[in-house]
Amino acid sequence: MSRDDQRRAMREVREGLIAELEELYRRAFDRIGDQDLGEGAIARLTQLLLRSREAAITPLQEEIEAPLITRAPGEAAP
Repeated sequence: MSRDDQRRAMREVREGLIAELEELYRRAFDRIGDQDLGEGAIARLTQLLLRSREAAITPLQEEIEAPLITRAPGEAAP
């Protein structure tokens, strides 16, 4: 597998993981809304889930969006 193929495969894996995590969190938020909890409890739980979602998804997104550096500046092309 070439480096480009590996990069594409890793990107697809990361994007797939992000999609799965988004769906997981969407279902979790729906479940919270279905519970008969007080406003304060719902707010605290929602905030925890939002923080969890951010911590889980952001590193995957940052890696996808990171610029690709294949060699140091000034280094001769292979």
